[in-house]
Amino acid sequence: MHDVLTIILGGGRGTRLFPLTQLRSKPAVPIGGKWRLIDIPISNCLHAGLERIYVLTQFNSASLNRHIAQTYRMDLFSGGFVEVLAAEQTPEGEQWFQGTADAVRQAARHFRDLDAEYYLILAGDHIYRMDFADILESHVERDADITIATQPVPADLATGLGLLRLDVTGQIIGFEEKPQPERLAALGSSAPLNSPFGALTAERPFLASMGIYVFSRDVLHDLLRSNPSVDFSRGIIPAAIATHNVQPYLYRGYWADVGTVASFYDVNLMFTRRGSPFNFFHPTRPIYTHPRFLPAARLHESHVDGVLIAEGAYLDTCEIHHSVVGVRAMIHRGARITNSVLLGADSYDERVSDTAVGIGPDVVLDKVIVDKNARIGAGARLVNEAGIEHFDGDGYYIRSGIIIVPKNGVVRAGTVV
Repeated sequence: MHDVLTIILGGGRGTRLFPLTQLRSKPAVPIGGKWRLIDIPISNCLHAGLERIYVLTQFNSASLNRHIAQTYRMDLFSGGFVEVLAAEQTPEGEQWFQGTADAVRQAARHFRDLDAEYYLILAGDHIYRMDFADILESHVERDADITIATQPVPADLATGLGLLRLDVTGQIIGFEEKPQPERLAALGSSAPLNSPFGALTAERPFLASMGIYVFSRDVLHDLLRSNPSVDFSRGIIPAAIATHNVQPYLYRGYWADVGTVASFYDVNLMFTRRGSPFNFFHPTRPIYTHPRFLPAARLHESHVDGVLIAEGAYLDTCEIHHSVVGVRAMIHRGARITNSVLLGADSYDERVSDTAVGIGPDVVLDKVIVDKNARIGAGARLVNEAGIEHFDGDGYYIRSGIIIVPKNGVVRAGTVV
């Protein structure tokens, strides 16, 4: 794998994940109680022996820089690295990244001369566990110029994804980003009935791009130079299909795009369920993150069911169901929490007062995301009884019906939402 360079796209402003991205970039958003989104693609790379990794970002990158510097320290003799490349003004241009392809185009000055025959391009906000050796092997065996990781999807999801069309040989001959429903009816399926690509069924007749690409070295640089498009999915790849060998790679495992508040919430709650299609308990392919050396979680007279509890958490005489409790989370007497995601805290605060970090006494939470270092005062009740979809409140936000207390946010004692 020494001839592969990995490029992870950090995304733009992350407005659909606001306020979780108010003070951090998308790849730095915590997930599962103790990890960050960026840990998923980096861990997949390291398990495949891919140790040369650039992360491209431009918004709120300080915490991401710190996390990567503290977590991914490679062997001095391996030549490996995980490095953030932030948007910068250069003699060639002064604009911020305008899209996925433009980000790679602008960053290419840093890696164009590196010894790499293939480029693996990933998103920084997806959840999956993939052996990248397989997709790279497929790319080489098929003598492909571009390989796109794909999954069969049903029609109700197809309009929100990039769809591929295949010919009878299984080669990609079309790429349509988020097609309209009437276009789906015209397509019927992503492949003809006599195609050797037998993964499609009546329930999942469309092939969707996962936003995971392998480019041969010269192909990528030639396309970025000859095509001014700023996006891979909307410009570079659809145009290249007519002139290059673009092949699909079928992935049958779990995959989710965590680009919205709703998807972030749903994925976190999925981790708490029996038989979750993705979890952090894999015996040989763990997800790496920053080692904190925290003590085990403490629970006193509490009832918990279907809950992930990270290290350093403290639960005192409370009740929690189907929720994620993050690192150093403090939950005080009488609190009742259901279907919620608590991201924890950056430091301990064991005071019991309206100004203490954590969940105060007798607080009730249902369908809430509590970001790091937030303070929820005693007796607050955040349950969204009115079913509001979108609202900016005093110390909280509502997005897609989910209440979000932002990082460092304060909800006053007795607040009812």
